[in-house]
Amino acid sequence: MRLDLYLVTDPGLIRGRPLLQVVTAALSGGVTAIQFRDKGATPRELFVQGAEMRLLARRHNALFLTNDRVDLALALAADGVHVGPEDLPPLETRSLMPRPRLMGVSVGTVLEALSAQEAGADYLGAGPVFATATKSDAREPIGIPALASIAAAVRIPVVGIGGINARNAASVVEAGAAGVAVVSAIVAAEDPESAAREIRTLVDEALRSRETDKRTPGRGERG
Repeated sequence: MRLDLYLVTDPGLIRGRPLLQVVTAALSGGVTAIQFRDKGATPRELFVQGAEMRLLARRHNALFLTNDRVDLALALAADGVHVGPEDLPPLETRSLMPRPRLMGVSVGTVLEALSAQEAGADYLGAGPVFATATKSDAREPIGIPALASIAAAVRIPVVGIGGINARNAASVVEAGAAGVAVVSAIVAAEDPESAAREIRTLVDEALRSRETDKRTPGRGERG
């Protein structure tokens, strides 16, 4: 399960370009997972565009997940679904999406993270780590310390989300995250491929550094 650079789509930020063009560029830049999110499309539009996006993801060996919609994930034969606090509860989602399909769950506290893990989540989207304008209903930022606490409390991978860009992506991984989820820093970029490549490079470097610290006696403990 590659969650290093996890792209969440948002048609409202693509600057008039075709969404599939932006996604293709992002995949070429190193995106390893895509969450297909489009709050304004009809079910039929979601299915048609999602089918094309799923094929693109497969060609690039990337994961393809839907946002919120279990029915859409099943219809598209997606790799999984990601659910938030207003969606179908994780336990019920898991019953409809048995493994090997993936279930991601949005969390903002250690308690929520432990509950989602107990309900069968395969990974967690923790945040918002930083302030973000992408979601109008986003919570207050949890910050790096809370992200680190969540990552340390669970056995499953944690992906930091919310306000993440090239300036702060490394700090999210250094806090213990398995990767970063990015929206505007890629989809709204003038060159989505270059933007994705820059963030992917920073994430890879941070992951390598963390693994080196773990193997080095006296290093790697969180302060």
